[in-house]
Amino acid sequence: MVAFGQAPLTFEVASVKPSAPGWERGGVYFGPPRGGPGTPDPGQITWTYARFRDLLITAYDLKTYQIVGPAWMDTERYDIVVKVPAGTTKEQVNIMWQNLLSERFGVKIHHEPKEFQVEDLEIGKGGSKLKGTTLDPDAPLPAGPPQRDKNGELSSPGVVVTIMPGASGPNAHATAKAQPLSRLAAMLTTQINRPVLDKTGLTGLYDFKIDYSIDLSAFPLPPGGTAPPTGTSDPGPDLSAAVEQQLGLKLVSSKANLDVIVIDQAEKVPTEN
Repeated sequence: MVAFGQAPLTFEVASVKPSAPGWERGGVYFGPPRGGPGTPDPGQITWTYARFRDLLITAYDLKTYQIVGPAWMDTERYDIVVKVPAGTTKEQVNIMWQNLLSERFGVKIHHEPKEFQVEDLEIGKGGSKLKGTTLDPDAPLPAGPPQRDKNGELSSPGVVVTIMPGASGPNAHATAKAQPLSRLAAMLTTQINRPVLDKTGLTGLYDFKIDYSIDLSAFPLPPGGTAPPTGTSDPGPDLSAAVEQQLGLKLVSSKANLDVIVIDQAEKVPTEN
């Protein structure tokens, strides 16, 4: 909230442009932004291949399921570089993102409450199997998608999910480096199409891998679509079983009232730099 008479909180310089199509290695990259308050480069934030939805998530400090808006907010991507005034706090940066969305994309929103069927992410009966990250959390983040070593393994912070076809449906292999449990909850939310709330109480950064089958029945069919075929081969564990067996965590069904923002107006193409 800006007091009467104060200038709105804005970035000193902001370059916002649509990303070039695709990533040369294939796959999908979801961030995170590099730099800003609390990092080795507090005066600049660089965000490559940022989804419009992720800009909203960051600006309003919400989860992906708390945003109702146009379908393109999950497909359009942007390359953004902003200069942050000296002494700016993380909370002020969020307001700057909100103002950038308003000024460059014409975003207008309203809030409303909504009850959700959710999954609480808790520590399993046998205890967590997560291990702390082997990466230096204070090391500068490289630009662009997470880096890989010669064996294809992640060598910088990030999350990569590889989808592979199978006789009984697609299977997924997720690899994460130096990630908080909130990032795992966000990934699980995307896969089960329901909000996942982190109730583990774990606050560290973790490296983990998880293999599971994708339940396509969790997603609504498009108009004219048909249900995926069922096969006889072993599709591997479903996501809930994989979380418990491989990570030592569990998903518990529950309900929760959560705040959502509804996008009343937004332009796909930002105004000129």
